Amino acid sequence: MSPRFDPITLEVFRHLFTALTEEMGAALRRAAHSPNIKERRDYSCALFDPAGTAVALGDHMPVHLGAMPMSVSAALDELGPLRPGDVACVNDPFRGGTHLPDITLIAPVHGEATGPGAEPVLLGYVAARAHHSDVGGMTPGSMPLAREIYQEGLRIPPVRLVAAGHRNEDLWRLVLANVRTPEEREGDLQAQVAALHAGATRLREIAARRGARPTLDAMEALVAYADRLVARGLARIPDGVYEAEDVLDDDGFGTGPIPIRATLTVEGEALEVDFTGTHPRVPGGVNAVAAITASATRYVVRCVVEDLLAEPLPAGGGSMSAVTLRLPPDTVVNASPPASVAAGNVETSQRITDVLLRAFALALPDRMPALSQGTMNNTTVGGVDPRSGRPFAYYETVGGGMGAGPSGPGLSGVHTHMSNSLNTPIEALEHAYPYRVTHYGLRRGSGGAGLHRGGDGLRRDLRLLTDARVTLLGERRLRGPAGAAGGEDGAPGENVRIRDGVEERLPGKVTFEARAGDVLSIRSPGGGGWGSPAENDGP
Repeated sequence: MSPRFDPITLEVFRHLFTALTEEMGAALRRAAHSPNIKERRDYSCALFDPAGTAVALGDHMPVHLGAMPMSVSAALDELGPLRPGDVACVNDPFRGGTHLPDITLIAPVHGEATGPGAEPVLLGYVAARAHHSDVGGMTPGSMPLAREIYQEGLRIPPVRLVAAGHRNEDLWRLVLANVRTPEEREGDLQAQVAALHAGATRLREIAARRGARPTLDAMEALVAYADRLVARGLARIPDGVYEAEDVLDDDGFGTGPIPIRATLTVEGEALEVDFTGTHPRVPGGVNAVAAITASATRYVVRCVVEDLLAEPLPAGGGSMSAVTLRLPPDTVVNASPPASVAAGNVETSQRITDVLLRAFALALPDRMPALSQGTMNNTTVGGVDPRSGRPFAYYETVGGGMGAGPSGPGLSGVHTHMSNSLNTPIEALEHAYPYRVTHYGLRRGSGGAGLHRGGDGLRRDLRLLTDARVTLLGERRLRGPAGAAGGEDGAPGENVRIRDGVEERLPGKVTFEARAGDVLSIRSPGGGGWGSPAENDGP
């Protein structure tokens, strides 16, 4: 049974732990070298208790945060206890990672020893995950159209990057030797270490001021409190079985459409989420590992519960012990090695979210929104920068339309659901890479009509100043996001290459060699509308 705290004390600890993770994120962002982390904020930071349970998650990337507990567990299982001064490193998707560019660093935090000869008290773990713009592999940006994970980049099992305060120089050099932009990678990895230092320092200060035992008890109490809220929220959903399905366009190698099915069984304070009937693993990289599916499920359940209770959960979200997840093996929601998985993190996570929202809409039709853009519009470009003569690797996701809801229209040109990043500013792009942004604006009218209109997508045109290799991984190119409650679908997205003034429509997933002067135009989907458009006409 968890320790009891008076509500005010527990709330104080809750904000202390949340502020710790936000401070970690601020330190990482300030110290990072790449625009992807510094400008887009493609990173996440978290605090875990000594058992590896999430206590606080920064307001960062949902697709990272729900999966990070599995990375922490894998590191502790394979490396054993982490000692003071250790830093574990992992990016393996089959060990709690998401895809190879997302590298996670984990450090233990120890307080003062309680007496002569006593071991330092383990207060918990801090972790920082960041998307690195290149980790090797067959194409710049490490988001290729690949048939197996070995083509996607450097795969790192749980290893000690730092042991007892001393960096493993052999491992460090090995990592940097396998990437196209080693100076940028080194800077971003050092920024992650700085974030861990910031989090560890703050947790030790909390424990020194309020006591190690009360600090540990508060972690346990917050997890238990979140679990009680989740159970209470699930109890407000009508008991029943709710089934939904949606599809991925394709895998880039001719397989598609690719259905994802989910069956929700609600019984009292318990929820079972069963993905039986989902498509088997495919050749292309839209396969999602179990950590991704767990992360998307955690995100949707949290959104639903917070909406029903009109109260936010503690930042860790609890253990989700009331939710049972059933993942059929070797499917696109539970891939096994050597499946390629680069797009599973960024694209399939969005579709899993869509399927779960559609299933919950059957139980709560007046509360669930229409579907948002359902893609991250992944854009990677790499080559040699003529200004410096050095290789460059650019990665970006592009915002789009948010689905409208019962309370109002969807936002336009934003990142939604599993992506919480920003759109890279034009100035940052043109400073860091050999591009010129020739068009950047909303796709007016791309949001679906309805009582409340879906948000509009974006159009972003990049004119390349050098020859380069381009990879695009996008979804919702064949059919736009569905409306809800009678609302119309949003417009699908488009990938377009403009060469010598002539537009050529490209597939949703493609790798090609671009020439200097080519314009790459990413046109993201609009969000679905909510409610019948006729209701807008008045009496």
